[in-house]
Amino acid sequence: MRLADLDYVLPLELVAQEPPAERTDARLLVLDRETGLLRHAGIADLPRLLCPDDLLVLNDTRVIPGRVRGRRPSGGRLELLLVRPLGEEGEWEALVRGTPRAGERVHLPEGHGEWVAALGDGRWRLRVAVEGPVLAWLERVGEVPLPPYLTRPGGPTAADRERYQTVYARVPGAVAAPTAGLHFTPALLAVGPGTFQPVRADTFEAHVMAPETYAVPPETAERVNAARAAGRRIVAVGTTTVRALEAAGAEGRLHAGPGEAALFIRPGHRFRMIDALITNFHLPRSPLLALVAALAGWDHVRAAYDEAVRRRYRFYSFGDAMLIT
Repeated sequence: MRLADLDYVLPLELVAQEPPAERTDARLLVLDRETGLLRHAGIADLPRLLCPDDLLVLNDTRVIPGRVRGRRPSGGRLELLLVRPLGEEGEWEALVRGTPRAGERVHLPEGHGEWVAALGDGRWRLRVAVEGPVLAWLERVGEVPLPPYLTRPGGPTAADRERYQTVYARVPGAVAAPTAGLHFTPALLAVGPGTFQPVRADTFEAHVMAPETYAVPPETAERVNAARAAGRRIVAVGTTTVRALEAAGAEGRLHAGPGEAALFIRPGHRFRMIDALITNFHLPRSPLLALVAALAGWDHVRAAYDEAVRRRYRFYSFGDAMLIT
């Protein structure tokens, strides 16, 4: 399958720059992946759209304010995104705009760092020297890493720390919000039934997707396996949840514990863990759109996206959502 096959026309004004006034104000486009039938609803309608015995699986990762502005010894500005801690204490994988050199120091707010080695594709090993734990330091000085298509004047705001975060976020570590979960509120969950690098290759077969770490709690594995044995639907909230479940359940049974999801889900993938998906609208020619096309078929997904454009749905992180049944 070629990258150009997963394309669609999106007017820029449909890219949502702000979240809705309330989380549950988002619209919901419902797609039956077998028939292609489309229905228009709202996120607040989820309790009646899902079956009483559906099992909803959520990603409780918490976005860290990992964007930090630094300076080279020469005074040149650098923009860093701390992605994840590495094996050595104080060392992090960082994405950087600029051209650092190994052994060069970088001035950081309330601290400093040193570039250890290049990891490729703009990623570096950075040794951070700050007072206290790095996560606590990031909470003081870091910015929310909003996606680049959010082009609001002034950049991130104080409100983004709350709205670019799910209400059930618990485990720090994400550099991008599991945006399908941004629509949920405690009240909606209470009445209900119960996760970005671009593709640069020309074909999806040539694209190697970066692995994502995950941890499946034992209770989650037990409940998912019991639901599958009983013939109940597994409804994933977000594509990161899909990737984790499909990786941990590649043998047809979900295994508890930590792991890395390195699989690239694209048309032709055989889903073993999930039956339905709640997700936002994704970028053209992206791995996440390939995942959605794998679940529902590109013809159905393309028709759904065209309908969403016609009906002026809001796209991407702060936008509206789809339920694929």
